[in-house]
Amino acid sequence: MIKLWLIRHGKTEGNKLSRYIGTTDEPLCQEGTEFLHKMDYPKVQAVYVSPLKRCVQTAEILFPGEPVHIIEELAECDFGEFENKNYKELEGNPHYQEWIDSNGTLPFPGGESREGFKSRNLRGFDRVVSGCIRSHVVEAALVIHGGTIMNIMEEYADIQKPFYEWHVRNGGGYEVELDENLWKNGRKQLRVNSAIMEG
Repeated sequence: MIKLWLIRHGKTEGNKLSRYIGTTDEPLCQEGTEFLHKMDYPKVQAVYVSPLKRCVQTAEILFPGEPVHIIEELAECDFGEFENKNYKELEGNPHYQEWIDSNGTLPFPGGESREGFKSRNLRGFDRVVSGCIRSHVVEAALVIHGGTIMNIMEEYADIQKPFYEWHVRNGGGYEVELDENLWKNGRKQLRVNSAIMEG
């Protein structure tokens, strides 16, 4: 069995302001950094991260001295026209209203579609699992984004829940396990052990 910790990065200024922070490469805010220093994660054999600064910084705090493997496909969604704005700033934007009316199913104007985003994240996650199997890693951490975690859990968790119900706060996430033999044979499923403390 391979045990994985799926961890959402620490808080940023954009998160504090409820902004859509996808491709914006902002660092952790002081509050986010301080919170992460209080968290205690077990030692792992490998750490995989999104290429964005907030994930790399979170990994350095939670797993000091551990080399990180950057997986480009695990990056957050490109929110296009909504990027780095919050609902107040988007009020009156007809594209935003259309997106809200679609329950978040429409593609982000000038950004990614839900399907494209999910497909990219799942490719990245498959790369992580293959890397763990190849290197005989039995415990690994993924320091990634809220949307990335939601995509992975919606697709593979042994508990069926829709995308938005897998939301975790900054510093939170899930501890999951997978059977590498079943995974290699196409039976891709994650057993959910627990939710990780949320910040």
